[in-house]
Amino acid sequence: MVKPLTQDEVDSKIDPSVSKQWDEDTPKDEQFKDLYKIVDGLKGGLLTTIRPGIGPTSRAMAVAKRVGPDFLFLANKHSEKFDDLKNDKTAQLTFQNSSDMSWVSISGEVTKTSHDDPRIPQIYSKGVNAWFGDLGDGVHTGMPDDPRMTLIELKANYITYWKSTSTFPGFIKEVAQASMTGQVADTGINRRLSSKDIEAARYSGQ
Repeated sequence: MVKPLTQDEVDSKIDPSVSKQWDEDTPKDEQFKDLYKIVDGLKGGLLTTIRPGIGPTSRAMAVAKRVGPDFLFLANKHSEKFDDLKNDKTAQLTFQNSSDMSWVSISGEVTKTSHDDPRIPQIYSKGVNAWFGDLGDGVHTGMPDDPRMTLIELKANYITYWKSTSTFPGFIKEVAQASMTGQVADTGINRRLSSKDIEAARYSGQ
């Protein structure tokens, strides 16, 4: 539902598109459940690393497994992303659902990159080999024991997300109505999860 812009929001230098959708009241366990519902439904997002001399560099990555608020990926060790991570462990993972415009931004650190991690066979799934190819030498097969197969573990330290409360047509209708009436669109719920919230979720097994 669209909402009017107030004088107080202008005087206080508040972004009304954020303040009108901000949610600090929902219990954290419910906030994590909503977060997981969004990311688990999408399966893949953009993983951003910091490239020396360039800055943030992103690429699409399929999530091999989510472990609470943290994420595991499988990638080819010859990828440039590993050179990025040697210099800076900082990473960001983003998701967006084009059907309702919900989005997630996860800031964190890559705490591990390994080609012999015992979790690789556990999180490997059929189809991963399509991105590796099979050399036919019995070694570079694109299977879990391929020496190129490398696990990336991203540990979250800050999460912000926006959960849509309408369908995509409803989203478009509300934005159009706000634009025509001078009001502010209110189409969802904006939340943030701090490092303290995230650590608590890990501890509780959420």
